[in-house]
Amino acid sequence: MRKLIIATLLLLSPVTLLASGGGVHLEDADIDLHDKASLQRGAKYFVNYCMGCHSLQYMRYNRMAEDLGIDEISLRENLIFGDAKPGDLMTNSMRPEDGEKWFGTAIPDLTLVTRWRSPDWVYTYLKSFYVDDTRPYGVNNVLFPLVGMPHVLGGLQGLQQPVMSESHDGGEAIAVGVELVEEGTLSTEEYDTMVRDITAFLTYAGEPMKLERQRLGLYVLLFLGVFFLIAYFLKKEYWKDIH
Repeated sequence: MRKLIIATLLLLSPVTLLASGGGVHLEDADIDLHDKASLQRGAKYFVNYCMGCHSLQYMRYNRMAEDLGIDEISLRENLIFGDAKPGDLMTNSMRPEDGEKWFGTAIPDLTLVTRWRSPDWVYTYLKSFYVDDTRPYGVNNVLFPLVGMPHVLGGLQGLQQPVMSESHDGGEAIAVGVELVEEGTLSTEEYDTMVRDITAFLTYAGEPMKLERQRLGLYVLLFLGVFFLIAYFLKKEYWKDIH
C-alpha cells in the first residue's frame, strides 16, 4: 500500500507542476459557463484570432452553435470560413509539417487544453507575453519560457516588459511577472475580459456536457439518498427479530 501511494504521488507531481505553471502564480480566470454571451464572444475571438493555427478537432460547428444559442445564419456568416459546413469539425488547413517549420514544433489542438492545463493556466498564459528580442517572433512568456507562439493578441494588449527575479548566489534572474509599458487598442480591463471569454469558450469546448453532467449529478445523488433510506429501513425490518 505504501509503495502504491508513493507511485501515485510521483505520477501526480508532474501534472501538478504543469497545471500550476512551474511555480508561477496563476490568476483566477473566474469564468462562468452559464454566461452564453461570454461563450459566444469567446467563440468569435477564437475563430478570428486563434483558429488560423489551432484547431478544435473534437468539436463540430453545429454542436457549438446549438449549445451557445447561435443561429445558423450567424454561424455561417461569422464563424465559418472557406468551404467548411456546419456539420464539420472545427479544424483548419495548416499542415503539421508547416507548423513545425514555421514555429519549431507541431501546433497543438486546443480542444482539451483547459482540462490538460487548467482554465487559470490558459488565462494567465494569454496575459503573460513580453517583449524579447532574442526570440524568433520577438516575444517570450513568463508561464511558458521560450514559447514558439507569436503574441497574436499583442496589438490589442500592448507591449509588456518582464519583471525579473533577484538572482541569488550567482544564479540567473528569471522573468516572474510582466509590466505594461505601451498600451494596445484595448484597455487592460477590456483585454482581461477578452481573454476571460476565450478561456471560457475553451473550457466549454473541453467538456460540452459539463453543465448537463452537473445537473444530472444532483438528481443521481438525490436518488441514491432516497434509495439509501429505503434500504436502511428495509434492513431494520428484516433484522428486527434477529438477535
